[in-house]
Amino acid sequence: MPIPKPHYSASWIYLLLAVVLEAAGTIYMKLSDGFTKIIPSILMLIFYGISFVFLNLAIKKLDVSVAYSIFSGLGIALVTIGGIFFFKDPITVFRLTAISLIIIGVIVLNFTGLSH
Repeated sequence: MPIPKPHYSASWIYLLLAVVLEAAGTIYMKLSDGFTKIIPSILMLIFYGISFVFLNLAIKKLDVSVAYSIFSGLGIALVTIGGIFFFKDPITVFRLTAISLIIIGVIVLNFTGLSH
């Protein structure tokens, strides 16, 4: 039995889940310490795997260019924020400006994909 195609709004939920799981995978990549810590390494692979499952479901209905740019852009922003909170990465005006520009770019690109 084939998997039913997701409804358009479900695709956005799938995409957001993919972004959050990808960011979690990246946080666990850092925690894995170059694959020297087994539990974070396994969690990293699990989060990345599930993330790509949800991204695959999302692009069934969403334009791949819009979905992947949102996936990448918001993922970068979440990982940067996670780095600041979890790993004490420095907060700089340059970082905050860059994150803001990424988010603005994702929003603008999102408006180009609303022709469905």
